[in-house]
Amino acid sequence: MTGVRVLAVDDVRAALDELCRLLRASPDVAEVRGAGDALSALKVLQAEPFDAVFLDISMPGLNGLELASLLAKLTDPPVIVFVTAYDGHAVSAYGIGAVDYLLKPVRAERLADALTRVVRATAARRATVAESVRPDAMPALPVESDGRTRYVRRAEVQFAEAHGDYVRLHTPSGVHLVRMPISRLQEYWEGSGFARVHRGFLVALDAVRELRSDSVGGMLAHTSLGDVPVSRRHARELRERLLLAAQRGELGKR
Repeated sequence: MTGVRVLAVDDVRAALDELCRLLRASPDVAEVRGAGDALSALKVLQAEPFDAVFLDISMPGLNGLELASLLAKLTDPPVIVFVTAYDGHAVSAYGIGAVDYLLKPVRAERLADALTRVVRATAARRATVAESVRPDAMPALPVESDGRTRYVRRAEVQFAEAHGDYVRLHTPSGVHLVRMPISRLQEYWEGSGFARVHRGFLVALDAVRELRSDSVGGMLAHTSLGDVPVSRRHARELRERLLLAAQRGELGKR
């Protein structure tokens, strides 16, 4: 996941514009759309998928709580964050399943906390969906060499490195070249314990021994086969996914 798609909903134009501005300034957000009322938001959500909805509560017609109740019935509902000037709806908001409840005026620091919860919830949902829809997508990849075909198992790969139209699979037995763009490999393996951490790298979460700083202030994911660069835009998501994997007891198996 390179960033979440967010729909912001508020009937007050100035408040909507400010919320959209704050969301667009976050490295966790890939795209932001705005809607001025609940019915417009519902139409947008029916037409295209969003990872999260930042939702005002007090709106004319269908209010935010009512809209959230409708969204909860979707097959793949977005994560809900309520944004309101009143704190009296918090119990109802969390009862619907919202991951956070922000009071206006929204501060950038508080919004960052909410987005951390959104990213965590979105990553967990995507992993669950991927496992249920495609639980064993490409468990092994064919490697051609000297007229022979051998299969490299996904469980052997500690990280994958983009190399033009190919990827280099780094395993304890060596480096294997496969004709496949790294974006396609990400589609296959992201739901099976791999994370895109850089434009040119995927890393197996259970292969990461520690996170290190490099000489210029960047981040490296250390594996037994070498260090993998982590771009700034992927750093927070990697930390979140490693924490979630640790809580599930999925780390340290290699």
